[in-house]
Amino acid sequence: MVDLLSTYRIDVNRTRVRVRIVGGLLGHWACWTRKAVHLLEECHSSVCSSEAIRPNVLTRAIEVTDSNAAFFDAANGFAGCIAGIHEVLVRQGLLEGRWCLDPNEDLSPGQLEEIDRVYAAYPHLNDDAFVAQHLDEWLD
Repeated sequence: MVDLLSTYRIDVNRTRVRVRIVGGLLGHWACWTRKAVHLLEECHSSVCSSEAIRPNVLTRAIEVTDSNAAFFDAANGFAGCIAGIHEVLVRQGLLEGRWCLDPNEDLSPGQLEEIDRVYAAYPHLNDDAFVAQHLDEWLD
């Protein structure tokens, strides 16, 4: 989220220009997507405001980074990234299992506990209730 709240100054043809990332971070769109949309809107609103960025937005940025680290398995060089996302989608009822194309690919040691931890620590970031409300409609 900090990327979405920041202005970057880069040189283009010897001219310094200011640019912003506005579309969101790709990884966060893999799961908990509805909440990711709300976070993106919150970032856009903060950037467009003349007020300082609220501390709760920066706190949420840390929470998102922590969640993504668990899902994408940053602690293990991203070895369990696909299985980690699949685990979240299984919990939501969107997938039947964590299976990957490579049958040897699965969660890294400790990754399941990390996913459990961020689920417990940041219930306000998941969109499980929204998914449950629409699951029959989407999987019909």
